[in-house]
Amino acid sequence: MPTNKLAVLGLGSRSTLYYLSELNRLYNEAKGDYSTCPFILLNADFNAINSLLPYTSNELDKAVEQYTTEIENLNAEHLLIPNITLHETIDRLNISKNVLHPISLSIKKIKDNKWDKVILFGSFFSMNASYINYQLNSNGIEISLPKEEDMRFIDDVRKHIYNDTETPELIEKYHLLINTYSKKHPVILSCTELSILKPKGNKNLLDMADVQIKQAIKYILE
Repeated sequence: MPTNKLAVLGLGSRSTLYYLSELNRLYNEAKGDYSTCPFILLNADFNAINSLLPYTSNELDKAVEQYTTEIENLNAEHLLIPNITLHETIDRLNISKNVLHPISLSIKKIKDNKWDKVILFGSFFSMNASYINYQLNSNGIEISLPKEEDMRFIDDVRKHIYNDTETPELIEKYHLLINTYSKKHPVILSCTELSILKPKGNKNLLDMADVQIKQAIKYILE
């Protein structure tokens, strides 16, 4: 049986569809014609996982491990997980597949860009938690956060996108906020919902989801 390069763990519907669509789009750009990206998809019951997030716990470990154990038995080399926050739990598990880790991949990209200070956009929890902040700080990258009222607005945007209830006015304000902050320092998106409707063409914007997806495509095309 030929080895598949990539396995994807399906989680929240809209964020997972974003990842799958981008995988297909980028693969088609590279290969042309009617090409679609080859991967194995294992779709989880996201409610069983999401109800335990954002905090790590033994219960969450077990809920995720039932799927990662199944993935370990799949004939694939790399694992793509379309949820940034869940990687704190993934770090706690013993997974032999190469996890396309959004934080380590983003740290490399930030260093390649020679950025030493960035502004973090994510869920209200992730912006205030130590998980992402510690890893970037440990690599010599200073993190700045938006003002609290802006953090709460960003979290509202995340919730609306997750529930598919965003309005053009909300997204316009979200884009304006990114473009305003990115004039000071590069903005890092650390939430998959925020990736879905981000502004295009901002060179001072780095999206952790896109970094994962592009690395997956690179491995598949090798």
